[in-house]
Amino acid sequence: MMDVERIIDELHLYEKKVLKALEKLEPPVSPDDIVKSQNMDIKAVMSAIGSLESKGLVSVHKSVDKLLKPTRTGREYATKGLPERRILQLLSKEGPLKVSDIMEKSGLDKTEAKVGIGWLMRKKWATIKDNILRITSEGEKSLERLGFDEILLQKLAEKGRIRVSSLSDELKEAFKLLNQRKGLLEVKKVKEHRISLTDKGRAILERGFEIREEATQLTHEDLKTGRWRKLYYRGYDIHAEYPIIFPGKMHPLKRIIEEIRDIFLKMGFTEARGPIIESAFWNFDCLFQPQDHAAREMQDTFYVKNPPETKLPSESLVDKVRTVHECGGLTGSEGWQYKWDVEIAKKSVLRTHTTCVSARFLLENKPPLKMFSVGRVFRRETITYKHLPEFHQVEGIVAAENVTFKNLLGILREFYRRLGFKVRFRPAYFPYTYLSTECEIYLPEKETWIELGGAGMFRPEVLEPLQVETPVAAFGLGIERLAMIRLGIEDIRMLYQSNLGWLRSLPVCHRGRS
Repeated sequence: MMDVERIIDELHLYEKKVLKALEKLEPPVSPDDIVKSQNMDIKAVMSAIGSLESKGLVSVHKSVDKLLKPTRTGREYATKGLPERRILQLLSKEGPLKVSDIMEKSGLDKTEAKVGIGWLMRKKWATIKDNILRITSEGEKSLERLGFDEILLQKLAEKGRIRVSSLSDELKEAFKLLNQRKGLLEVKKVKEHRISLTDKGRAILERGFEIREEATQLTHEDLKTGRWRKLYYRGYDIHAEYPIIFPGKMHPLKRIIEEIRDIFLKMGFTEARGPIIESAFWNFDCLFQPQDHAAREMQDTFYVKNPPETKLPSESLVDKVRTVHECGGLTGSEGWQYKWDVEIAKKSVLRTHTTCVSARFLLENKPPLKMFSVGRVFRRETITYKHLPEFHQVEGIVAAENVTFKNLLGILREFYRRLGFKVRFRPAYFPYTYLSTECEIYLPEKETWIELGGAGMFRPEVLEPLQVETPVAAFGLGIERLAMIRLGIEDIRMLYQSNLGWLRSLPVCHRGRS
């Protein structure tokens, strides 16, 4: 049942005025009729109509009409006659004429004469044979009466403007004919609104209401003087529709990166950063990755043309890395048993992991230490739903006298716990760590485990050239795959596409998993 009192209480002053106008005026009612009746601004009327329509108190019939106005040429032709009419009258007076004589004797310019002859043919008022123009019987009849296109043109010249909807069927066809001719008419689309009361609106009017000034806010002066006691306050509909708002928020991938950064900072880690363009020395050689390793090939790594080479660190460090590669140095290892090439180590690459940041940090800082780094890395991957050539990685190391592999597993377990995941570890192989493991998290909804990164203890061949004598636990974890799990998406490309619909649908914040 309709709550009439509540609806009346919530009506705006302008809405009440529009309802009163509709009660007095004979339908159909236009917004202009209401403007004149209530002495209101057209914007206020249209706003009130829209609000009343949303409440079901009025119905609005919208239509589009065309407003016709003659151009300067159109008004001239309305007085002198269309080019074909003037040529027809000339033929009636002079008899058959050569086409070449028409322009001279009719007073038309070349373009008008050409157009006039064309329309003579189209209207079947004349024929051309052997370049001679002759009136037809249809043309003889037309000398006695004007065509509907000519009548419409004269009406337009007389009235100034006419709506197409007001024309007779014959004149509507004439409009189509005239509109095919350039420069005679100005045609403007006009929207029309016709407003009528609904049964619900009539019920409101039958109940009746008073039109009086309303207060929408209280001022300091109202409270100070006591004027507020005499004011009339309009009711508010707390169930009214409201506009959808899309607040500014952090990109979901950036948000997850910040969450990871916050976890490591709270676990006592120090954040470090490194260059995106690295030397092959720091990216591969310093991490005991042989120079003939498949990962160094052009199809796996982005090599940089400018600069083609980068500056290497001190000669002593370079020599120590060379020795470790060739024979193992003082580590007790045999090395890779090949001749190490310093020119290969100088090559510039886009870093393929952030582990090079860890190596630089170990050179510049003495244990005990806990460091992490978050950054972009680059690999020559074919773009698919699960691979990109550019992605993010979080890297970390812990170095101290008593650090063990068990400590590493505990750190990773705590990290994933804070993210809301259950983790397990399985043996793996990496060139620069031993023992090594891969981290897998459990997805309850899919009842499966998924690999998210690798970890292990840095080999002596990595630590000895850097003059690090304590054990170092290291890990490198992918972020995009974690983001896909968090956001429930199957295609990694979604993280980098400007899909506003998807981005707007995401919550402002994320509470993580329980």
